Amino acid sequence: MLKRLIAKLKKSSPAPQAGTARILNRDQHRISRTNISDAALKVLYRLHKANYDAYLVGGGVRDMLLGMEPKDFDVATNAHPEEVRRLFKNSRVVGRRFKLAHVIFGREMIEVATFRGHHDNAEDDNESRKSDSGMLLRDNVYGTIDEDAARRDFTVNALYYNIADFSVHSYEGGMEDLQNRRLRLIGDPETRYKEDPVRMLRAARFAAKLDFTVDKASATPIPRLANLLRNIPASRLFEETLKLFLSGHALASYQQLQQFGLFAELFPQTHAALKANPAYEELLKRAFINSDERIAQGKTLTPAFLYAVLLWPAVQEQMKQLMAQGMPGVPAQHSAASTVVESQLARTAIPKRFTLPMREIWDAQRRLIRRMPKQIEGIYSHPRFRAAYDFLLLREHVGEDVEGAGSWWTRYQQQNPDDQQALVSQLQRPSERSSKPKRPRRRSNNKPRNE
Repeated sequence: MLKRLIAKLKKSSPAPQAGTARILNRDQHRISRTNISDAALKVLYRLHKANYDAYLVGGGVRDMLLGMEPKDFDVATNAHPEEVRRLFKNSRVVGRRFKLAHVIFGREMIEVATFRGHHDNAEDDNESRKSDSGMLLRDNVYGTIDEDAARRDFTVNALYYNIADFSVHSYEGGMEDLQNRRLRLIGDPETRYKEDPVRMLRAARFAAKLDFTVDKASATPIPRLANLLRNIPASRLFEETLKLFLSGHALASYQQLQQFGLFAELFPQTHAALKANPAYEELLKRAFINSDERIAQGKTLTPAFLYAVLLWPAVQEQMKQLMAQGMPGVPAQHSAASTVVESQLARTAIPKRFTLPMREIWDAQRRLIRRMPKQIEGIYSHPRFRAAYDFLLLREHVGEDVEGAGSWWTRYQQQNPDDQQALVSQLQRPSERSSKPKRPRRRSNNKPRNE
Protein backbone atom coordinates (compact mmCIF):
# COMPACT_ATOMS: atom_id res chain seq x y z
CA MET A 1 0.00 0.00 0.00
CA LEU A 2 2.82 2.40 0.90
CA LYS A 3 4.59 1.77 -2.43
CA ARG A 4 1.39 2.46 -4.38
CA LEU A 5 0.90 5.64 -2.39
CA ILE A 6 4.43 6.91 -3.13
CA ALA A 7 4.03 6.15 -6.83
CA LYS A 8 0.73 8.02 -6.90
CA LEU A 9 2.25 11.03 -5.20
CA LYS A 10 5.21 11.16 -7.58
CA LYS A 11 2.82 11.36 -10.52
CA SER A 12 0.37 13.80 -8.95
CA SER A 13 2.73 16.34 -7.34
CA PRO A 14 6.18 17.75 -8.10
CA ALA A 15 9.06 17.15 -5.72
CA PRO A 16 9.00 19.77 -2.93
CA GLN A 17 11.74 22.31 -2.46
CA ALA A 18 14.12 21.80 0.46
CA GLY A 19 12.47 22.97 3.67
CA THR A 20 8.94 22.63 2.34
CA ALA A 21 6.49 19.81 2.90
CA ARG A 22 4.88 17.35 0.56
CA ILE A 23 1.29 17.22 1.75
CA LEU A 24 -0.66 13.99 1.66
CA ASN A 25 -4.40 14.52 1.88
CA ARG A 26 -6.66 12.30 3.98
CA ASP A 27 -7.27 9.86 1.12
CA GLN A 28 -3.55 9.55 0.38
CA HIS A 29 -2.38 7.93 3.62
CA ARG A 30 -3.44 5.15 5.97
CA ILE A 31 -3.52 7.01 9.30
CA SER A 32 -6.87 6.85 11.09
CA ARG A 33 -7.89 8.61 14.28
CA THR A 34 -9.00 5.23 15.59
CA ASN A 35 -5.29 4.33 15.83
CA ILE A 36 -4.50 7.42 17.91
CA SER A 37 -4.93 7.33 21.68
CA ASP A 38 -7.79 9.31 23.22
CA ALA A 39 -5.29 11.27 25.30
CA ALA A 40 -3.33 12.39 22.23
CA LEU A 41 -6.54 13.37 20.44
CA LYS A 42 -7.65 15.46 23.44
CA VAL A 43 -4.35 17.36 23.36
CA LEU A 44 -4.50 17.90 19.61
CA TYR A 45 -8.11 19.06 19.58
CA ARG A 46 -7.71 21.44 22.53
CA LEU A 47 -4.63 23.05 20.98
CA HIS A 48 -6.46 23.39 17.67
CA LYS A 49 -9.57 24.87 19.35
CA ALA A 50 -7.31 27.43 21.06
CA ASN A 51 -6.05 28.49 17.59
CA TYR A 52 -2.64 26.83 17.91
CA ASP A 53 -1.08 24.54 15.29
CA ALA A 54 -1.35 20.93 16.44
CA TYR A 55 0.45 18.01 14.83
CA LEU A 56 1.30 14.45 15.76
CA VAL A 57 4.95 14.07 14.87
CA GLY A 58 7.80 11.59 14.67
CA GLY A 59 7.70 7.92 15.58
CA GLY A 60 3.95 7.63 16.10
CA VAL A 61 3.23 8.97 12.62
CA ARG A 62 6.03 6.90 11.10
CA ASP A 63 4.82 3.68 12.72
CA MET A 64 1.19 4.20 11.70
CA LEU A 65 2.25 4.82 8.10
CA LEU A 66 4.16 1.52 8.26
CA GLY A 67 1.09 -0.30 9.59
CA MET A 68 2.66 -0.73 13.03
CA GLU A 69 1.03 0.00 16.37
CA PRO A 70 2.68 3.09 17.89
CA LYS A 71 3.71 2.90 21.53
CA ASP A 72 3.61 6.62 22.23
CA PHE A 73 2.40 9.84 20.68
CA ASP A 74 4.31 13.12 20.56
CA VAL A 75 2.74 16.46 19.67
CA ALA A 76 4.39 19.45 17.99
CA THR A 77 2.85 22.91 18.16
CA ASN A 78 3.58 26.63 17.87
CA ALA A 79 2.35 27.07 21.45
CA HIS A 80 5.17 27.74 23.90
CA PRO A 81 5.57 25.42 26.92
CA GLU A 82 4.09 27.97 29.33
CA GLU A 83 1.09 28.41 27.02
CA VAL A 84 0.57 24.64 26.95
CA ARG A 85 0.80 24.65 30.76
CA ARG A 86 -1.97 27.25 30.99
CA LEU A 87 -4.12 25.31 28.57
CA PHE A 88 -3.79 21.98 30.41
CA LYS A 89 -4.09 21.90 34.19
CA ASN A 90 -2.87 18.28 34.08
CA SER A 91 0.49 19.29 32.60
CA ARG A 92 3.95 20.32 33.73
CA VAL A 93 6.85 22.05 32.01
CA VAL A 94 10.02 19.92 32.10
CA GLY A 95 13.57 20.12 30.86
CA ARG A 96 16.21 22.78 30.85
CA ARG A 97 18.30 21.70 27.90
CA PHE A 98 15.15 21.09 25.86
CA LYS A 99 12.08 22.67 27.48
CA LEU A 100 8.72 21.07 26.71
CA ALA A 101 5.42 20.12 28.35
CA HIS A 102 4.14 16.79 29.61
CA VAL A 103 0.36 16.39 29.68
CA ILE A 104 -0.67 13.58 32.04
CA PHE A 105 -3.74 11.39 31.61
CA GLY A 106 -3.61 8.70 34.29
CA ARG A 107 -0.73 6.41 33.27
CA GLU A 108 -0.39 7.97 29.81
CA MET A 109 1.82 10.96 29.16
CA ILE A 110 1.67 13.04 25.99
CA GLU A 111 4.83 15.01 25.22
CA VAL A 112 4.15 18.42 23.69
CA ALA A 113 7.12 20.21 22.11
CA THR A 114 7.22 23.69 20.63
CA PHE A 115 8.48 23.97 17.05
CA ARG A 116 12.25 24.45 17.21
CA GLY A 117 14.02 27.09 15.11
CA HIS A 118 17.57 27.52 13.83
CA HIS A 119 20.33 28.05 16.42
CA ASP A 120 21.50 31.15 14.57
CA ASN A 121 18.28 32.84 15.67
CA ALA A 122 19.13 32.50 19.36
CA GLU A 123 19.23 35.75 21.30
CA ASP A 124 21.49 34.47 24.11
CA ASP A 125 22.92 31.37 25.82
CA ASN A 126 19.64 30.80 27.65
CA GLU A 127 18.09 29.81 24.31
CA SER A 128 20.91 27.92 22.60
CA ARG A 129 24.37 26.85 23.66
CA LYS A 130 26.92 24.32 22.38
CA SER A 131 29.99 22.72 23.93
CA ASP A 132 33.44 23.01 22.37
CA SER A 133 32.86 19.60 20.73
CA GLY A 134 29.65 20.85 19.11
CA MET A 135 27.20 19.11 21.47
CA LEU A 136 23.97 20.97 22.14
CA LEU A 137 23.78 22.01 25.79
CA ARG A 138 20.62 24.06 25.40
CA ASP A 139 18.04 24.02 22.61
CA ASN A 140 15.17 26.41 23.23
CA VAL A 141 15.03 28.50 20.08
CA TYR A 142 11.45 28.43 18.84
CA GLY A 143 10.48 28.64 15.17
CA THR A 144 8.14 27.43 12.44
CA ILE A 145 7.09 23.93 11.46
CA ASP A 146 9.42 24.12 8.42
CA GLU A 147 12.36 24.98 10.68
CA ASP A 148 11.31 22.29 13.16
CA ALA A 149 11.34 19.65 10.42
CA ALA A 150 14.88 20.61 9.43
CA ARG A 151 15.91 20.13 13.08
CA ARG A 152 14.52 16.57 13.32
CA ASP A 153 17.07 13.77 13.41
CA PHE A 154 15.98 11.35 10.65
CA THR A 155 13.87 12.00 7.59
CA VAL A 156 11.38 9.27 8.56
CA ASN A 157 10.75 11.22 11.76
CA ALA A 158 10.06 14.47 9.88
CA LEU A 159 6.44 13.42 9.29
CA TYR A 160 3.60 15.50 10.75
CA TYR A 161 -0.10 14.58 11.03
CA ASN A 162 -2.27 17.71 11.03
CA ILE A 163 -5.40 17.42 13.18
CA ALA A 164 -6.94 20.40 11.38
CA ASP A 165 -7.49 18.56 8.10
CA PHE A 166 -6.07 15.05 8.77
CA SER A 167 -3.28 15.54 6.23
CA VAL A 168 0.31 14.31 6.55
CA HIS A 169 3.17 16.72 5.93
CA SER A 170 6.32 14.92 4.75
CA TYR A 171 9.61 16.82 4.92
CA GLU A 172 13.10 16.04 3.61
CA GLY A 173 11.90 13.06 1.55
CA GLY A 174 10.60 11.23 4.61
CA MET A 175 7.87 9.31 2.79
CA GLU A 176 10.28 8.21 0.08
CA ASP A 177 12.77 6.97 2.67
CA LEU A 178 9.95 5.18 4.44
CA GLN A 179 9.12 3.35 1.22
CA ASN A 180 12.77 2.44 0.62
CA ARG A 181 13.23 1.37 4.27
CA ARG A 182 16.12 3.76 4.54
CA LEU A 183 17.33 5.62 7.60
CA ARG A 184 18.88 8.95 6.70
CA LEU A 185 19.96 11.85 8.88
CA ILE A 186 18.74 15.34 8.03
CA GLY A 187 21.69 17.66 7.43
CA ASP A 188 25.40 16.90 7.73
CA PRO A 189 25.67 13.59 9.64
CA GLU A 190 28.90 14.43 11.48
CA THR A 191 27.53 17.77 12.67
CA ARG A 192 24.25 16.21 13.77
CA TYR A 193 26.02 13.43 15.71
CA LYS A 194 28.24 15.97 17.44
CA GLU A 195 25.17 18.01 18.40
CA ASP A 196 23.72 14.94 20.13
CA PRO A 197 25.81 11.72 20.15
CA VAL A 198 22.76 9.74 21.29
CA ARG A 199 21.58 10.00 17.68
CA MET A 200 24.10 7.27 16.90
CA LEU A 201 22.29 4.96 19.32
CA ARG A 202 18.96 6.00 17.82
CA ALA A 203 20.28 5.07 14.36
CA ALA A 204 21.14 1.59 15.65
CA ARG A 205 17.81 1.25 17.46
CA PHE A 206 15.63 2.38 14.57
CA ALA A 207 17.53 0.20 12.10
CA ALA A 208 16.92 -2.78 14.42
CA LYS A 209 13.30 -1.99 15.22
CA LEU A 210 12.18 -1.13 11.68
CA ASP A 211 14.55 -3.44 9.79
CA PHE A 212 15.81 -0.38 7.91
CA THR A 213 19.24 0.20 6.40
CA VAL A 214 21.23 3.20 7.59
CA ASP A 215 22.31 5.02 4.43
CA LYS A 216 26.03 5.21 3.78
CA ALA A 217 26.50 8.91 4.51
CA SER A 218 24.75 8.54 7.88
CA ALA A 219 26.53 5.28 8.80
CA THR A 220 30.13 6.10 7.88
CA PRO A 221 30.97 8.59 10.69
CA ILE A 222 29.53 6.49 13.54
CA PRO A 223 32.53 4.24 14.37
CA ARG A 224 34.83 7.26 14.34
CA LEU A 225 32.54 9.34 16.57
CA ALA A 226 31.35 6.55 18.89
CA ASN A 227 33.57 7.78 21.75
CA LEU A 228 31.47 10.97 21.93
CA LEU A 229 28.99 8.91 23.92
CA ARG A 230 31.35 9.35 26.88
CA ASN A 231 30.13 12.96 27.05
CA ILE A 232 26.53 11.87 27.61
CA PRO A 233 25.21 11.62 31.20
CA ALA A 234 25.22 8.02 32.42
CA SER A 235 21.56 8.30 33.44
CA ARG A 236 20.52 9.14 29.88
CA LEU A 237 22.54 6.23 28.48
CA PHE A 238 20.82 3.89 30.95
CA GLU A 239 17.43 4.89 29.51
CA GLU A 240 18.72 4.45 25.96
CA THR A 241 20.04 1.00 26.85
CA LEU A 242 16.60 -0.07 28.06
CA LYS A 243 15.06 1.13 24.77
CA LEU A 244 17.63 -0.87 22.84
CA PHE A 245 17.24 -4.15 24.72
CA LEU A 246 13.75 -4.18 26.25
CA SER A 247 11.61 -3.24 23.27
CA GLY A 248 11.40 -6.57 21.46
CA HIS A 249 14.40 -6.20 19.14
CA ALA A 250 17.30 -6.85 21.50
CA LEU A 251 19.27 -9.21 19.26
CA ALA A 252 19.04 -6.94 16.23
CA SER A 253 19.99 -3.94 18.41
CA TYR A 254 23.04 -5.79 19.71
CA GLN A 255 24.13 -6.63 16.18
CA GLN A 256 23.73 -3.01 15.08
CA LEU A 257 25.67 -1.75 18.10
CA GLN A 258 28.53 -4.14 17.35
CA GLN A 259 28.52 -3.21 13.68
CA PHE A 260 28.91 0.50 14.49
CA GLY A 261 31.38 0.09 17.36
CA LEU A 262 28.86 1.43 19.88
CA PHE A 263 28.60 -1.60 22.17
CA ALA A 264 32.15 -1.08 23.40
CA GLU A 265 31.25 2.44 24.49
CA LEU A 266 28.20 1.31 26.46
CA PHE A 267 29.75 -1.84 27.96
CA PRO A 268 33.55 -1.58 27.73
CA GLN A 269 34.23 -4.34 30.29
CA THR A 270 31.90 -6.78 28.56
CA HIS A 271 33.44 -5.89 25.22
CA ALA A 272 36.89 -6.73 26.61
CA ALA A 273 35.59 -10.03 28.04
CA LEU A 274 34.12 -10.97 24.65
CA LYS A 275 37.49 -10.37 23.03
CA ALA A 276 39.18 -12.53 25.68
CA ASN A 277 36.62 -15.32 25.32
CA PRO A 278 34.24 -15.12 22.32
CA ALA A 279 32.18 -17.99 23.80
CA TYR A 280 30.48 -15.46 26.08
CA GLU A 281 28.70 -14.01 23.06
CA GLU A 282 26.45 -17.08 22.86
CA LEU A 283 25.15 -16.24 26.34
CA LEU A 284 24.29 -12.69 25.27
CA LYS A 285 22.64 -13.75 22.02
CA ARG A 286 20.55 -16.45 23.68
CA ALA A 287 19.44 -13.96 26.34
CA PHE A 288 18.46 -11.43 23.67
CA ILE A 289 16.49 -14.07 21.74
CA ASN A 290 14.69 -15.09 24.93
CA SER A 291 13.88 -11.50 25.85
CA ASP A 292 12.52 -10.77 22.37
CA GLU A 293 10.27 -13.84 22.67
CA ARG A 294 9.03 -12.69 26.08
CA ILE A 295 8.20 -9.21 24.78
CA ALA A 296 6.36 -10.75 21.81
CA GLN A 297 4.28 -12.78 24.27
CA GLY A 298 3.35 -9.67 26.22
CA LYS A 299 5.63 -10.54 29.14
CA THR A 300 8.03 -8.21 30.88
CA LEU A 301 11.74 -8.35 31.59
CA THR A 302 13.40 -6.52 34.45
CA PRO A 303 16.47 -4.36 33.81
CA ALA A 304 18.13 -6.26 36.67
CA PHE A 305 18.09 -9.47 34.62
CA LEU A 306 19.23 -7.64 31.48
CA TYR A 307 22.24 -6.15 33.26
CA ALA A 308 22.97 -9.44 35.03
CA VAL A 309 23.43 -10.99 31.58
CA LEU A 310 25.29 -8.07 30.02
CA LEU A 311 27.84 -7.82 32.82
CA TRP A 312 28.25 -11.53 33.61
CA PRO A 313 31.16 -12.05 31.15
CA ALA A 314 33.05 -9.17 32.74
CA VAL A 315 32.39 -10.53 36.25
CA GLN A 316 33.62 -13.99 35.21
CA GLU A 317 36.84 -12.66 33.68
CA GLN A 318 37.55 -10.48 36.70
CA MET A 319 36.81 -13.41 39.01
CA LYS A 320 39.28 -15.63 37.13
CA GLN A 321 42.03 -13.07 37.63
CA LEU A 322 41.37 -12.82 41.36
CA MET A 323 41.28 -16.60 41.80
CA ALA A 324 44.55 -16.89 39.89
CA GLN A 325 46.01 -14.59 42.54
CA GLY A 326 44.87 -17.00 45.24
CA MET A 327 41.53 -15.54 46.30
CA PRO A 328 38.86 -18.21 47.10
CA GLY A 329 35.86 -18.52 44.78
CA VAL A 330 33.11 -16.84 46.82
CA PRO A 331 35.11 -13.75 47.85
CA ALA A 332 36.47 -13.53 44.31
CA GLN A 333 32.98 -13.39 42.83
CA HIS A 334 31.84 -10.77 45.33
CA SER A 335 34.90 -8.64 44.71
CA ALA A 336 34.60 -9.03 40.93
CA ALA A 337 30.93 -8.06 41.01
CA SER A 338 31.67 -4.91 43.04
CA THR A 339 34.49 -3.87 40.71
CA VAL A 340 32.50 -4.46 37.52
CA VAL A 341 29.34 -2.72 38.75
CA GLU A 342 31.24 0.30 40.04
CA SER A 343 33.07 0.68 36.74
CA GLN A 344 29.87 0.24 34.69
CA LEU A 345 28.16 3.05 36.59
CA ALA A 346 30.54 5.48 34.91
CA ARG A 347 29.07 4.54 31.51
CA THR A 348 25.42 3.70 32.13
CA ALA A 349 23.86 4.50 35.47
CA ILE A 350 22.09 1.56 37.11
CA PRO A 351 19.63 2.49 39.87
CA LYS A 352 20.15 0.65 43.15
CA ARG A 353 16.71 -0.94 42.81
CA PHE A 354 18.26 -2.92 39.93
CA THR A 355 21.84 -3.44 41.12
CA LEU A 356 20.73 -5.23 44.29
CA PRO A 357 18.55 -7.90 42.58
CA MET A 358 21.18 -8.22 39.84
CA ARG A 359 23.80 -9.16 42.41
CA GLU A 360 21.33 -11.51 44.12
CA ILE A 361 20.90 -13.32 40.79
CA TRP A 362 24.68 -13.74 40.55
CA ASP A 363 25.08 -14.77 44.20
CA ALA A 364 22.36 -17.43 43.85
CA GLN A 365 24.19 -19.23 41.05
CA ARG A 366 26.66 -21.01 43.33
CA ARG A 367 23.91 -22.15 45.71
CA LEU A 368 21.75 -23.36 42.83
CA ILE A 369 24.61 -25.44 41.51
CA ARG A 370 25.75 -26.87 44.88
CA ARG A 371 22.19 -27.83 45.93
CA MET A 372 22.94 -28.35 49.62
CA PRO A 373 19.97 -30.35 50.98
CA LYS A 374 19.36 -28.09 53.98
CA GLN A 375 19.32 -25.01 51.74
CA ILE A 376 16.93 -26.24 49.04
CA GLU A 377 13.72 -24.97 50.64
CA GLY A 378 15.24 -21.57 51.40
CA ILE A 379 16.59 -21.22 47.87
CA TYR A 380 13.27 -22.19 46.32
CA SER A 381 11.27 -19.73 48.44
CA HIS A 382 13.63 -16.81 47.82
CA PRO A 383 11.99 -13.87 45.96
CA ARG A 384 14.81 -13.92 43.40
CA PHE A 385 14.63 -17.68 42.74
CA ARG A 386 12.81 -17.46 39.41
CA ALA A 387 15.20 -14.92 37.91
CA ALA A 388 18.24 -16.81 39.23
CA TYR A 389 16.84 -20.10 37.87
CA ASP A 390 16.22 -18.54 34.43
CA PHE A 391 19.78 -17.23 34.48
CA LEU A 392 21.06 -20.70 35.38
CA LEU A 393 19.09 -22.27 32.50
CA LEU A 394 20.58 -19.69 30.16
CA ARG A 395 24.09 -20.64 31.25
CA GLU A 396 23.30 -24.35 30.90
CA HIS A 397 21.79 -23.84 27.45
CA VAL A 398 24.97 -22.25 26.06
CA GLY A 399 27.17 -25.01 27.44
CA GLU A 400 28.51 -23.62 30.71
CA ASP A 401 29.32 -26.34 33.22
CA VAL A 402 26.62 -26.00 35.87
CA GLU A 403 26.78 -29.68 36.89
CA GLY A 404 23.29 -30.45 35.62
CA ALA A 405 21.75 -28.02 38.11
CA GLY A 406 19.41 -26.41 35.58
CA SER A 407 17.79 -29.72 34.69
CA TRP A 408 17.62 -30.73 38.36
CA TRP A 409 15.80 -27.55 39.40
CA THR A 410 13.43 -27.95 36.48
CA ARG A 411 12.49 -31.45 37.70
CA TYR A 412 12.21 -30.23 41.26
CA GLN A 413 9.62 -27.60 40.32
CA GLN A 414 7.57 -30.15 38.39
CA GLN A 415 7.20 -32.56 41.33
CA ASN A 416 4.70 -32.71 44.18
CA PRO A 417 6.09 -32.09 47.71
CA ASP A 418 6.73 -35.77 48.43
CA ASP A 419 8.64 -36.30 45.20
CA GLN A 420 10.54 -33.07 45.79
CA GLN A 421 11.71 -34.47 49.11
CA ALA A 422 12.80 -37.66 47.37
CA LEU A 423 14.91 -35.62 44.93
CA VAL A 424 16.50 -33.77 47.82
CA SER A 425 17.24 -36.99 49.70
CA GLN A 426 19.17 -38.25 46.70
CA LEU A 427 21.50 -35.28 47.09
CA GLN A 428 22.58 -36.47 50.55
CA ARG A 429 24.66 -39.33 49.11
CA PRO A 430 24.64 -41.55 52.26
CA SER A 431 27.11 -43.99 50.70
CA GLU A 432 29.67 -41.18 50.41
CA ARG A 433 29.13 -40.22 54.05
CA SER A 434 29.54 -43.81 55.27
CA SER A 435 32.75 -44.22 53.33
CA LYS A 436 34.46 -41.40 55.21
CA PRO A 437 37.55 -42.59 57.12
CA LYS A 438 36.90 -42.77 60.84
CA ARG A 439 39.00 -40.74 63.22
CA PRO A 440 41.40 -43.00 65.17
CA ARG A 441 40.50 -43.37 68.82
CA ARG A 442 42.95 -41.80 71.25
CA ARG A 443 44.79 -44.44 73.24
CA SER A 444 44.59 -44.11 77.01
CA ASN A 445 47.73 -44.02 79.10
CA ASN A 446 46.09 -46.58 81.36
CA LYS A 447 46.57 -50.21 80.52
CA PRO A 448 43.53 -52.14 79.34
CA ARG A 449 41.75 -54.00 82.14
CA ASN A 450 42.34 -57.38 80.58
CA GLU A 451 46.05 -56.89 80.73
